[in-house]
Formats: sequence, C-alpha cells, structure tokens
Amino acid sequence: MSMPSKPTGAADASFDEVLALINTARQQAVQAVNTQLIELYWQVGAYISAKLEQAEWGDAVVQQLADHFAQTQPNLRGFTRRNLFRMRQFYEAYRDDEKVSALLIQLSWTHNLTILSQSKQPEEREFYLRMAIKEKWSSRELERQFKTALFERSVTQPAKVSAVLRQTHPAALDVFRDAYMVEFLDLPSGHAESDLHQGLLTRLKDFLIELGRDFCFVGSEYPLQVGGRDFALDLLFFHRELNCLVAIELKVGRFEPEYLGKLSFYLEALDRDERKPHENPAIGVLLCASKDDEVVEYALNRSLSPALIAEYTTHLPDKALLQAKLHEFYALNAEQR
Repeated sequence: MSMPSKPTGAADASFDEVLALINTARQQAVQAVNTQLIELYWQVGAYISAKLEQAEWGDAVVQQLADHFAQTQPNLRGFTRRNLFRMRQFYEAYRDDEKVSALLIQLSWTHNLTILSQSKQPEEREFYLRMAIKEKWSSRELERQFKTALFERSVTQPAKVSAVLRQTHPAALDVFRDAYMVEFLDLPSGHAESDLHQGLLTRLKDFLIELGRDFCFVGSEYPLQVGGRDFALDLLFFHRELNCLVAIELKVGRFEPEYLGKLSFYLEALDRDERKPHENPAIGVLLCASKDDEVVEYALNRSLSPALIAEYTTHLPDKALLQAKLHEFYALNAEQR
C-alpha cells in the first residue's frame, strides 16, 4: 500500500490560504460576539439609567434585579449589582458623544472598564480609547500606560523635534514622544550604556510596545562604513507608516549639543548607503537619561537633520505631579482664549 505523497510547494500555499480563511473567520466571530456584548451592556445601562433618572427605581431595585438574575438564571454571569451600576456608568459617560461611543465596540469590556474607571475626564477617555485601538494594547499593557501617565505626558510634554523633521515628516509628531518609560529593564542607578543597550535587546518586545505600533527592529550596533572607516549605530528600526529608517543613539548621561553632530552623520550615511529608492529620509532619535529643554531647543533650532531628542525613564513618573501640570496647562489655555 503506497503512502500519500507529501504536499508540494503549491499545495502548501493552498493549505495556508485555507488556514488564513479559518483564522479570519474566527477573528470576525470573536469581534461579532464582542460587539453584541458591548451593545447589550450599553442597552442595559441605558435602561437602568432611565429608570433611575425618572425616579421609577432606586438603588435597592438594582440590587433586587441582580438577585433576580442570580436566582432565576444561575448560569448568567456578569450581572451582579456592581456590574449593573458599571453598565449604567458606561452608558452615561458616553451617551452624549456619538463620535466616541462608536469606538467602544472595538475594545473588550475589560478594556472599556479600565478606561472608564481610571480616566479623570472625557479627553483622557477618548485618548486611551483611540490609542488602545491603534496600538492594539492588551488589557495588561493598557493598565501599564495608565501607570506611566501617557495621557498627561503627551499633553504637557510634546516631543522635542527639529524644524526639518516637523517639515519633512509632519506625521512623526504623532509617533514620537518626549520620554519613554523603560521601568521594565530594572536598571540600577549608575548603569552603563552597555547595560541599557543589552537590556533593551533582552526586552525588545517590551521596548517595541513602548515605542509604538509600526516600529520594526532592523539591527543592533548596525555597521556603517564611510571613507574606509567603520562605525556602529546603537539601534536601527524601520517605521512602516512613516516609511523610513529610524536610528536610535543611546546616552546614559545628560544630553549634550555635540551629540547631534554624530547623529546627523549617521543619518547621512543611512540615506546615502542604506535607504531604498521608495523610502523617506531616515529619522534620528537621541535617547538620553536626562535633558535640559532650553539646551535642546537651542540645539535643534539650527539642526538640518530630521532628528528629535527624548529621554528614557527607569521608574514610573509621579502621576500626581503630572496631573497638576495638566491642570496648569488647561488653565493657561483657557486664559489665552
């Protein structure tokens, strides 16, 4: 009896196409279930909200409703008194904003609850809704972003970029940040540049999440040769949306203006020798342990390279301090209107 022959390369490709169809259908099914679930919670929240606002129900009636579900539908999960009030809060938080409410079904109930419970204002809720969808954060990563005060940092501390970068890559302003949190490295105080470099490579997945979606790792100590001399770029990435190489130079001390000269040199080498014809000019990032914003402004003002200067932080920020800065920022804007 002859054994069936192994599939050919063409057959393998066909099998992969079938598998892709199956996976796509599964993802669509999961999304459909999630959409129905979020819409159900919205409707339940709207119903309870209306009853309470019309004084037809009191808080005690919601408890009775939860008890009724528990007694008559013992297999029905997720409809405790606490969750019923969460559904009401969920509905009331977004009912007057159709633009934002349309985003809710794109995230899980766990994501929505995290954003609802930890956001202090509507702008913050919308920010995290859009970022969670764009970056496809897990619920764990979403929690981390709240701990790192990403919203407060994004509003009060925009990325410090050169005029050239602002002109040639305007979309980069929404990609890069003023500071990056690398608390997951557990670096000791007084760490060396090699410790930072190796730590980022060891926890590359976490670093890519912190950088943001569309960053792809190209290489470490990336070799560049100019004039018969060898040079090594600390880290090289590619950004799919910006369609360009992104060079990152690491500095464990304070930013110094002369660092920009070396970074500009690397960008020129990348554009001349590495950039593909269809790609945009490379962008450079100086990632330093600290920086003086006034020194950074002076250094970038005359820079002819598409570069930015950011700092890395090895510990979570003081969120209360950042929230105070955020209040000052909003108050100042209100005065200027």
